[in-house]
Amino acid sequence: MGEDNAQADTIRRMIDFMKAVFFLCSIFSAMISTAQQVIPLYENNKVKNAIGCKRTEVVSKDPSTGRIHIDHVVAPTLTVYQPASKNTARSAVIICPGGSYINLSMTHEGYEVAEQLNKYGITAFVLKYRLPNDSCMRQRETGALQDLQQAIIVVRRRAEEWGIDSSKVGVLGFSAGGHLVSTSLTHFNTCYPDNPPNISVRPSFGVLIYPVISFDDDIAHKFSRENLLGKSPAKKKMDFFSSEKQVTPQTPPCFIVHPQDDNTVPVKNSIRFYEALVNNNVKAQLLIYQNGGHGFGLVNPSTKETWMANLIPWLQVNGFHQP
Repeated sequence: MGEDNAQADTIRRMIDFMKAVFFLCSIFSAMISTAQQVIPLYENNKVKNAIGCKRTEVVSKDPSTGRIHIDHVVAPTLTVYQPASKNTARSAVIICPGGSYINLSMTHEGYEVAEQLNKYGITAFVLKYRLPNDSCMRQRETGALQDLQQAIIVVRRRAEEWGIDSSKVGVLGFSAGGHLVSTSLTHFNTCYPDNPPNISVRPSFGVLIYPVISFDDDIAHKFSRENLLGKSPAKKKMDFFSSEKQVTPQTPPCFIVHPQDDNTVPVKNSIRFYEALVNNNVKAQLLIYQNGGHGFGLVNPSTKETWMANLIPWLQVNGFHQP
């Protein structure tokens, strides 16, 4: 009898041991699958036109949603998301989270979007860009644009390493991040970071989700305008950063999403940008939802559909993606 009990105890211990091993393996596997490479945007963090400032990066987590927000970015980075399946089109997308140029909504306007792009076999990069600040930048209005252009340079310079076609590097942005993307689509003739190899900073295509576009008083998101340009910017500067006024026939193709009931950034921002694209014969698609509000990220809460289901066919039609 005692011998049977001992044998049963041994079996139970073995089962418990196997369960523990399985549990640890599951955790390890999950860590590997979610682990991403984070690289500094500038070598040795030497940022052109930066002023040595005493700001400390602040990372906060929303207790109700678990979403991560970052403020006071001093050392910008790229987080690399490589797809598990082969990137047959060898395309890439650099993602710019929104946050009114005062913080960055990294989770639902960054990491989650990158993971979704990976599911379609697209290599993605989440950009943690610097936010306008006079104590850290010589030119507050071009610091974020410089970082996005630097990200394009890095991705194109290392394209072979990541299996990317350098002619298929697009940019995607939400809200103020959409404004940043729109400036990169319209101001690529001026390169703000150092660029000795003379790599093109013109994006291959742009994706704008409920973007801030115009700084005109009637439709501007004035909080983003003030954070970028200051409280009393000159009209010439506001026009320069009103992207609908800067579109040319050389502006890259664009895919735009905006809810009609957006009470934060009026839908007319996207409509005016789309009209400017059409007037300049730039390939573009505009998806306007009847409802959805502002800041929903991937999934419109009024429809439960993802705009990405419409984006992927558009990328295919324009030669930036293939199944």
